[in-house]
Amino acid sequence: MAVAKKQTAKKSGEKAAGEAKEGIAEKKIKKNTVMDKANTSKKYEESHFVDSTKKVWNYSLLTDEAVRNFQQGTLYNGYEYFGSHEIEVLGKRGYYFAVWAPNATAVSVKGNFNGWKNNEYLLYVRLDNSGIWEGFIPGFPRGEVYKYHIKGYKGTEIDKGDPYANFWEKRPQTASITWGLGYGWNDKDWMEERKVHNALSAPWSVYEVHLASWMRPNKYDEEAYNDYATITARLVPYVKEMGFTHVELMPVMEHPFDGSWGYQGTGYFAPTSRFGNPQDFMAMVDAFHNAGIGVILDWVPSHFPYDAHGLFMFDGAHTYEYADMRKGYHPDWNSYIFNYSRGEVKSFLISSARFWFDKFHIDGIRVDAVSSMLRLDYSRGEGQWEPNQFGGNGNLEAIKFIKDLNETIFRDFPDVQTIAEEATDWPKVSRPTFADGLGFGMKWMMGWMHDTLDYFKFDPIYRQYHQNKFTFSMMYFYDENFMLPLSHDEVVHGKSPMIYKMPGDEWQKFANLRLLYTYMFTHPGGKLLFMGNEFGQTNEWNYKSELQWELLEFAPHKKMQECVKALNNLYASEPALYELQFEPGGFEWVDLNHRSEGVMCYKRKGKNKKDDVLVILNTTPMVRQDWKVQVYGKAEWQEVFNSDKAEFYGSGNVYNPSPAVHLVDKKAGLYEIKCHLPALGAIIFR
Repeated sequence: MAVAKKQTAKKSGEKAAGEAKEGIAEKKIKKNTVMDKANTSKKYEESHFVDSTKKVWNYSLLTDEAVRNFQQGTLYNGYEYFGSHEIEVLGKRGYYFAVWAPNATAVSVKGNFNGWKNNEYLLYVRLDNSGIWEGFIPGFPRGEVYKYHIKGYKGTEIDKGDPYANFWEKRPQTASITWGLGYGWNDKDWMEERKVHNALSAPWSVYEVHLASWMRPNKYDEEAYNDYATITARLVPYVKEMGFTHVELMPVMEHPFDGSWGYQGTGYFAPTSRFGNPQDFMAMVDAFHNAGIGVILDWVPSHFPYDAHGLFMFDGAHTYEYADMRKGYHPDWNSYIFNYSRGEVKSFLISSARFWFDKFHIDGIRVDAVSSMLRLDYSRGEGQWEPNQFGGNGNLEAIKFIKDLNETIFRDFPDVQTIAEEATDWPKVSRPTFADGLGFGMKWMMGWMHDTLDYFKFDPIYRQYHQNKFTFSMMYFYDENFMLPLSHDEVVHGKSPMIYKMPGDEWQKFANLRLLYTYMFTHPGGKLLFMGNEFGQTNEWNYKSELQWELLEFAPHKKMQECVKALNNLYASEPALYELQFEPGGFEWVDLNHRSEGVMCYKRKGKNKKDDVLVILNTTPMVRQDWKVQVYGKAEWQEVFNSDKAEFYGSGNVYNPSPAVHLVDKKAGLYEIKCHLPALGAIIFR
């Protein structure tokens, strides 16, 4: 892309010659711009007349069109212009800096390179009232820490990190670092085929991971981290072995406070330096792809913290956040809400989302706290919020931002997914924007999660009175493309780990949990399981420690892990469980008429009738011998899964290798199956 015209005015006698020369330069740039693989920097043709005697040269990468798009909220690749970029100008290598600070009266770059002195390396403000400050510093090295010193609103002076930085110091240090994003990707096969893996008609079994606490070099030292390479070497084969199709990483974007789990971010264009540099993280994504596993990132456009080096009061005024605290302050998280009405903020956020797809090859984003973005009255009482112009509680600017976000992502990366964490009954979250939806690919099914956990917490003797909690999800399932989440939020803050949500003695707890997971994996929709849930961790998740891997020395936990592995393999190998998982034709209730016995039966159906599977769940601790169920269309059935197998820590005594089937109504094609149901068990026939 051609560089912008120099901001300083030329003498009138040089105007025509200068314009002609710039036109030639623009053509050269389009033809000759290259990526220098040796040092991952960009080379640009000389097209500016700069004063090479100054410390900062007046140089711009921004075209007038890019600036207009930035202001209008439609600059979706802002990371190509803003931040720090290694380039060559007039034969000199260095870094170009650009930052938006509309309320500033001066902006300078400072760091170790100049002893952290203020106002020495002053950037130039553009003369188009855009509030953009920029400049090129020749000789500025890669790997150098820096901040912007901003003289801001009403004379305030602040040091801020670079909002578009690709690399930051490891906390508790807070400076940005000049870097590059060059990397030799080896995932061509995955990228060419991922439209199959990431389709709504493909299996979605997601393993949710917090990188720091999945495994540590010292489980008792919260300051001890494995680096990206070590995590990759251990996590990728584990996820592959367990049969998960995707991994979802809790926020890896740079954040100052470990206790926020990454949800209070300051670096929207940088993977955290806790585990290494950006290329190390790219190598992790690359490794997942080469193992046939998709990568989803948690992304947080709903709020940001008030850390001094971050976005809050960026230039002494409410620049990124709403100035009206009825809209701009988040009471739940003591944080601040992006001003979605401001074009520059919208460009920043959509650029951030797009950045991870563009530069890091990710396969999806899970957008955090969408409910809080949509509703002006979210967690606010009467008098604490102001209705929109139509008198409603919807944040119209946020709604438009979300629609534009999804339209942009799916336009530019049609083979990926966006997933909403939206906990209310807001309509059409996962419907296209042309159908008046928000445009997400999927939505977390929070109602299913709450109802299912409530049901399984009941002593089996009382479950007959609460069967509606079990069945209600299918009353509204087809309103959205749902993903079923058993996430980190369900095993923290006193909610207890999954195994201790289950009633009964030890055997019954594990049997109940296997039954719940079987129900989850055979219910329509994508699946998400938080790390540690797969082997029945007995502690709540603690971000300061690591998973209780030592539990795998004990049979109940090791065999629970084997059960989840088998369910993943079953889900991925049975087309009936995923082909029509978001369509009404993919599910059928077969028998709900045995409430007192706690037995429920349903079919999952694929595109081909021969692929149909029959699921029978016995939610009581009673073995049911010679249980009869009537189904249409098939004379032969075979047991393909039994949660009571000995290898899953079940009894191993109740199984149906080939259940008896006899014809009931030849004309209607109705058959009766006679089988045995294990206590607190699930069986699946094909």
